[in-house]
Amino acid sequence: MRRTSKLLKLTALCLILSLAAGCAGTQTGEGELPQQAADEPGTVRQEEESIADWKLRDNSAVYELDDPYSVVTMYLTVRKGNAAEGTDHTWEEVNTHSAYYYDELGIDRYQVAAILQVGDESGPLPGEFGYGENVPNAVVQIRGQTSSRNAQKSFKISIKDGKGTWREQKTIALNKHMTDGLRFRNKLCYDLMQEIPQMMSARTQFVHLYVKDETASGNGEFVDYGLFTQVEQINKTYLRSHGLDRNGQLYKINFFEYQRYEDVIRLSTDPEYDITAFEEQLEIKGDDDHTKLIAMLDAVNDYTVPIEEVVEEYFDAENLCYWMAFHILAGNTDTEARNYYLYSPLNSEKFYVISWDNDVAFKREEYRLSGRIEGGAWQRGLSNYWGNILYQRMFKVQAYRDILDEAINDLRENYLTEEKIAGMAEAYAEVVKPYVYSMPDIVYAPLTEEEYDQIAEGVACEVEENYGYYLESLEKPMPFYIGTPTVSGDDMTFVWDVSYDFDGEAVAYTFELDDDYLFEDPIYKEEGLRYPSVILDTLPAGQYFIRVTAQNESGYSQTAFDYYVTDIGKHYGVKCFYVLEDGTVEEDVY
Repeated sequence: MRRTSKLLKLTALCLILSLAAGCAGTQTGEGELPQQAADEPGTVRQEEESIADWKLRDNSAVYELDDPYSVVTMYLTVRKGNAAEGTDHTWEEVNTHSAYYYDELGIDRYQVAAILQVGDESGPLPGEFGYGENVPNAVVQIRGQTSSRNAQKSFKISIKDGKGTWREQKTIALNKHMTDGLRFRNKLCYDLMQEIPQMMSARTQFVHLYVKDETASGNGEFVDYGLFTQVEQINKTYLRSHGLDRNGQLYKINFFEYQRYEDVIRLSTDPEYDITAFEEQLEIKGDDDHTKLIAMLDAVNDYTVPIEEVVEEYFDAENLCYWMAFHILAGNTDTEARNYYLYSPLNSEKFYVISWDNDVAFKREEYRLSGRIEGGAWQRGLSNYWGNILYQRMFKVQAYRDILDEAINDLRENYLTEEKIAGMAEAYAEVVKPYVYSMPDIVYAPLTEEEYDQIAEGVACEVEENYGYYLESLEKPMPFYIGTPTVSGDDMTFVWDVSYDFDGEAVAYTFELDDDYLFEDPIYKEEGLRYPSVILDTLPAGQYFIRVTAQNESGYSQTAFDYYVTDIGKHYGVKCFYVLEDGTVEEDVY
């Protein structure tokens, strides 16, 4: 295995994160980091600390009273409210629709009024939140996007102004994690993050929920809704509690690859600003002055500016690399374009990453056992992030790959050890499993009890498996996109992007065309292509599939980013398209 020398590993971190004050006027190219001017012999250098040197660090005191293996019992009495507050709905209505229903209609999610109370299995308790309340102290709606399609919903409970807080939180997110067979992966990740100095975490709590429906659809009795995981909402309250600037910029990433998105990402004062379109990419949770965000995106997308200068001005390489290292090792693949927050303090130009939603972490064994195809091909290691403009530019630079490598090894050796994770998984399983295999959760449990035990015991081994995938990803060509075929006369042209190789090796491509996504007997196949294109005769009307694979001189292969989805998961490297009766071509988009 050919590996580039890593002499810059420790030095590069200091160089990247410094202000490079002695380097004014020095020209740097993309691929080398700014150099510090040497001190005069015999002088004592005075380092001036500034906001540019500031490191994102969590407030560990917020977790001091948390018991990671406890279960809090909550009681929710829901009532039909009024039109003025948007709570004039039934509980059945709230639980019927997914987030996509509201998106299609362009309306707010249905809500109900509620009394939230905390207690134990015998009922609400004196001294706990909501005890003795007879009128609504909260409103409730479903939460989540993709997960809102599940039969078991997750809920957002917003405590009304003047009604206090629960554990200093006014917004309580109860996540069902119905597709997580273990039901503790999200909490496991946040609890692991609490001990990593370079990462921000969030408070989490297992919750057993009972709901009494007093709307038109209910029977007025408390009904067991099973186990949830409460996750602290990342908002202005979170920023204040965790020692950060609540007046800064905070964006929840819905889909964002650091492209400029000029038509959507505009200043809020721009006459053409459309907040709905904006929040399809980034949901605004803090200050709505997007000046810094736009300046950062302009810089990231300006290839005349060396990426080293961009990262030094707008990011913290340590923060980015530890965040990415954690999710690479945890196998949390759904982080390349969403499921995190961007935070920037008011008086700083820098943006920092905060993790969010980790329920697909440590899931490889569960995928294998179920026969589902997920987390394969380019979704392993560094290549998972290659479609993101910032990360693609960054990690073409060897020094940044060295910093990522340093972070990965630090986490493996000190924070994500097999012994530590095995002990935590065992303790979580002891708490969670009785709920999973009792009503109502047992109805939707995707695993048998024997499978549950097998997967829980194997969680700790996945870090080293993912580490192996990471090392392999550095040797492979990077993934690329296949274009939509074009027609000109009697010719149909197929093109794809060029694959990048870290070691500068030559890359050859295998092109396949078929009317079956399994490619068992391709209509056309050509190997050893040096140029990313093929021209064939036009095809008759119908559905077709393209598969393109890149291979470098060392024999390592990589698929295209494109994939075709069936009921068993993703078929990587495959693009689906249709030739219509009039001869035009349309691609199938996921």
